[in-house]
Amino acid sequence: MLDGTVLTQAAETLDRLRQAGLQVVTAESCTGGLVAAALTHHAGSSDMVQGGFITYSNDMKTALLGVAPALLARHGAVSAEVAAAMAEGALSRAPHAAIAVSITGIAGPGGGSASKPVGLVWFGTARRGGQTRTLSRHFGGDRTAVRQRAVVQALDLIRQRIGTE
Repeated sequence: MLDGTVLTQAAETLDRLRQAGLQVVTAESCTGGLVAAALTHHAGSSDMVQGGFITYSNDMKTALLGVAPALLARHGAVSAEVAAAMAEGALSRAPHAAIAVSITGIAGPGGGSASKPVGLVWFGTARRGGQTRTLSRHFGGDRTAVRQRAVVQALDLIRQRIGTE
């Protein structure tokens, strides 16, 4: 799952975090910790990675990240609103992190619907002292492909937030 391309992008992300003197925290659902795994694959990553939350179920999103049950009921776990709340919750629980990234989606092969098809992934990024941003992508392919593409996108979003605010 963590191929050479992903690990290279993770190393580049860590280098940019190191240069900026910043730490990151992850909040992952459909990727099940793969973003954190890619980052922590590299020696010395503990200087830039504060930690990560794997919140696969709605109950865990609420218990660990403080995502409001009403928000989950109103918008569903795979939504901009929940992705934003996950990123903000992770950042608020990681005192030294400057950036949080969240991922929530439908990796498949089941679980999709007409309005939320398999391959739909929402991302959130929060920057301490800055605005929270969300982004959705619809990835094709099987479960492995969706998860891999989500990891690549999340690493890219972290790099984008390093120089902002």
